[in-house]
Amino acid sequence: MTIDYTVIVVYLAGMLAMGWWGMRRARSKSEFLVAGRRLGPAMYSGTMAAIVLGGASTIGGVGLGYKYGLSGAWMVFTIGLGLLALSVFFSARIARLKVYTVSEMLDLRYGGGRAGVISGVVMWAYTLMLAVTSTIAYATIFDVLFDLNRTVAIVLGGSIVVAYSTLGGMWSITLTDMVQFVVKTVGVLLLLLPIAVVKAGGFSEMKAQLPADYFAPLGIGGETIFTYVLIYTFGMLIGQDIWQRVFTARSDRTAKWGGTIAGTYCLAYALAGAVIGTAAKVLYPKLGSADDAFATIVKDELPVGVRGLVLAAALAAVMSTSSGALIACATVANNDIWSRLRGAVRPGGDRDAHDEVRGNRAFILVMGVAVIGTAIAIDNVVEALTVAYNLLVGGLLVPILGGLVWRRGTVYGALASVVAGGLAVVALMATYGILANEPVYYGLLSSLAAYLIVSLATPATDAAVLAAWRERLAGRGESAAPEPTAVSA
Repeated sequence: MTIDYTVIVVYLAGMLAMGWWGMRRARSKSEFLVAGRRLGPAMYSGTMAAIVLGGASTIGGVGLGYKYGLSGAWMVFTIGLGLLALSVFFSARIARLKVYTVSEMLDLRYGGGRAGVISGVVMWAYTLMLAVTSTIAYATIFDVLFDLNRTVAIVLGGSIVVAYSTLGGMWSITLTDMVQFVVKTVGVLLLLLPIAVVKAGGFSEMKAQLPADYFAPLGIGGETIFTYVLIYTFGMLIGQDIWQRVFTARSDRTAKWGGTIAGTYCLAYALAGAVIGTAAKVLYPKLGSADDAFATIVKDELPVGVRGLVLAAALAAVMSTSSGALIACATVANNDIWSRLRGAVRPGGDRDAHDEVRGNRAFILVMGVAVIGTAIAIDNVVEALTVAYNLLVGGLLVPILGGLVWRRGTVYGALASVVAGGLAVVALMATYGILANEPVYYGLLSSLAAYLIVSLATPATDAAVLAAWRERLAGRGESAAPEPTAVSA
């Protein structure tokens, strides 16, 4: 294992080094939060694929393949479909807005700044729980690598991500994501996938050893697939962690085509994970937990050196999602909540650049400590992730997409939609259970009904606000976000 340990240690040291290098480039708010909006197609595609394909997509995707066969690909497949839909239909308009957060887009579309704080709180809760679930995954990986205590593993992995994210912001995260993208591609697609299939005896032997439903496209169940579409496909359309990557594109064309490439890559990654899990089922038919399939096949079937690289790929998957969620969480906490409550948001984006960077850097550090502490306290990753996506989709999907496609939507309709959807999701999770399908189904319907009814019952959005909105969508407006109205704490 000495060679494997060396591979991992070199990889982790490289992440910290890139954080230090990124610090030299992040000298303004735009550079720190959205990499100066200067990423070209190659870097944009790599960093977008890296953030959406995290530990759940790698370890969890293999686990679903172990449990359900090829249809276990549906969870990651719906993530890819969401990224494709975002890239083809919305990313160009989103990139032209030149904002930093989803809540700033809502303020610009509906006017008045009244939707910002409420939507910011919901988005903050989502990004926090997403960062927490990614951080918890360090315990599994470092346990395989070094047999570390759970708490120590979380602190070690989380501290490295917090360090390079705090140092260089989005530039550091982008650079590390590119490395992580390459490591995941080599480790999972080019090494683990063919080795797993060969070790299992090839596809003919896999079909002979396993039930037929392991190779049925819908074996996981139609209702499960529909739920994945609601949670993950729609979640990709509106998450701050995803939008913040769209903001890094240097042009709307880069956002559209670079995202399309990343979404297509996700579809291939989904199928690869399911195939690896299916091969693991042949090799280890009686594992105690399906989520152990990835670590088991890596530990037992791969040669020295290759094993270290593949485990580094799993670590890369977790780190990319964790760092992306962390900077999104800090950006929302600072720009959408704290600054609004203090009435301190100024238009102009990059004025007082040093103070802007220092403030955002401090928020990443504080949020990072909060994420590590919460990850230590929480045991159930699936429940935490489900809560995050239920709140996101149930509370924010309708007002965000409604604002992009329906001119008649009003600020009061948006506020009613966030409140009705959010409350319905929380109440139904308490009633049916966190992992039930009903909370996101009925929460989304409640949000839609409130948005339509209240928007039609209230005065239309001011013509001047809509005119400014159309100018920004066309890329002709101001380069900075609008000034939200300060509210009382």
